[in-house]
Amino acid sequence: MSPTSLPPDPEVEQAQDEQDSPPPACVLSFNANDASGAGGLAGDVATIAAMGAHCLPVVTAVVLRDTAETFEHANLDPDTVAEQARHILEDVPITAWKVGFLGNAEAVSAVAEVLSDYPDVPLVTYLPSVAWIDEDEQQQYLDALRELVLPQTVVLVGNHKMLTDFLLPDWDSERAPSARELAVAAAQSGAQHVLVTGIQLPNQYVDNVLANASGPITGEKFERFETAFVGAGDTLSAALAALLSVGAELHSAVSEALSFLDQSLDAGFRPGMGNVVPDRFFWALPPADEEDAAQEFEEVAPEPPPKTPRRMH
Repeated sequence: MSPTSLPPDPEVEQAQDEQDSPPPACVLSFNANDASGAGGLAGDVATIAAMGAHCLPVVTAVVLRDTAETFEHANLDPDTVAEQARHILEDVPITAWKVGFLGNAEAVSAVAEVLSDYPDVPLVTYLPSVAWIDEDEQQQYLDALRELVLPQTVVLVGNHKMLTDFLLPDWDSERAPSARELAVAAAQSGAQHVLVTGIQLPNQYVDNVLANASGPITGEKFERFETAFVGAGDTLSAALAALLSVGAELHSAVSEALSFLDQSLDAGFRPGMGNVVPDRFFWALPPADEEDAAQEFEEVAPEPPPKTPRRMH
């Protein structure tokens, strides 16, 4: 029998089929390295992987912190930040961006220039607290973010107080601004939507609302956790970017990202002496009865995570 007439090898065919299957959607994240693993790039990588997509992490700064507080940060050279992104963008097609902490105003400018070359890729921008930064440097950073990144942002994510201080610094009413009022202010800087988290409600509940300048679009109310968390905002924004990367409609992507966050917080753990860290792989843990069985028999093989994005309800 000639080599060309040999029967096909099923294992070889299976390997070829796997190689021919499309890769997961890729999300490029600009964020700082956070050694606690709670937020920053570590949080983005874990979250995006848990949602079934692939994270391309671009380091913008190094944040010195533990699970309780942030002490300081060291910036990377803005050209180094931009070149990290440009090299991978020449090789790998992306379908969403996530912007977290960029370090300083110069890095904001460098990142914004990269973003502007891909105007059709949806951008999720997360606004973390930068309270540890010197006041003048902090203002320069936030001004640059408002001027250069917000005009390219599809969804600006942040908690109610942070977004109020950022978008409406002169707000002097006794009542807190609504999600729509924050969205109107964001739209004046070019952002299409805001996802406002942590809106305080009576009876131990918090509201989370997606809005644009026309008004609220969707939202989820959750019971308030009594525990302090770190990394929640990075988790929510990265989950949303991952869902948008596979073409999910914005309103459904927001609902699923909020549900994912809620379950991650519910399963959160305290690795040190500080705050609780979200468990982005809560879905991979066996139910309580299976955990008991695992302890009894000492052998339970976890199922591998599916390759498609999780739908958390």
